[in-house]
Amino acid sequence: MSTVARPLNDEEVFSEMNKMVAFIRQEALEKAREIKVKADEEFNIEKAKLVRQESINVEGQFQRKVKQAEVKQRILTSTLINKSRLEVLQERQEMLDSVFVQAQQALKKLPEDKDKYGKLLIDLCLQAFLQLKDATVTVRGRKADLDLLKSAVSKAEDLYKEKTSKDISATVVEDSPLPDTVLGGVRVSALGDRINVDNTLQARLDLSSNRMLPQLRDVLFGQSPNRKFYN
Repeated sequence: MSTVARPLNDEEVFSEMNKMVAFIRQEALEKAREIKVKADEEFNIEKAKLVRQESINVEGQFQRKVKQAEVKQRILTSTLINKSRLEVLQERQEMLDSVFVQAQQALKKLPEDKDKYGKLLIDLCLQAFLQLKDATVTVRGRKADLDLLKSAVSKAEDLYKEKTSKDISATVVEDSPLPDTVLGGVRVSALGDRINVDNTLQARLDLSSNRMLPQLRDVLFGQSPNRKFYN
């Protein structure tokens, strides 16, 4: 025996509709929650990426600035060291120049002592004779030293013969003496002035200065720690 379904009344229809609405609403809420959860996860992931990337950028900028600061510091330090070295070298050179100027001033006064200067002229002439080893030479000196020079040349000739057992003829040039600006000493020539020995006081000072410069530096400033060999 079959039962015939009766139609729903208004109250039952309204109840079924409310159930359907509630179900749809619940589905929508759950879907909305899923969307929100997923959106929050994606947001947090993206935010973490951005924060990490920004941290990397900031760290990179910081490291670049640190390196730039280090380079600037090294350049500044190097500049200051070089400047200090140059100042020290300049002060040392000025001190050396002062020593040479004092020596030059002392040489200017040397001809005032006739005895000492006369002996020096003899030694300078003899040294030049021994270097040239020629039988005929010419000797030039200052006009103010002419008389003293003639005596010195004569004695130097005798000493040359004693040392070498050879004669030498030395002529004092009177018509073209050394200029008065020369501190003193002699200039001896042979073979028609083609060979010369400059034994003026300035030339001897220059030669001695070059030879004694390392020793003079050691005396004034001490031995350099970078120097490996010593005479």
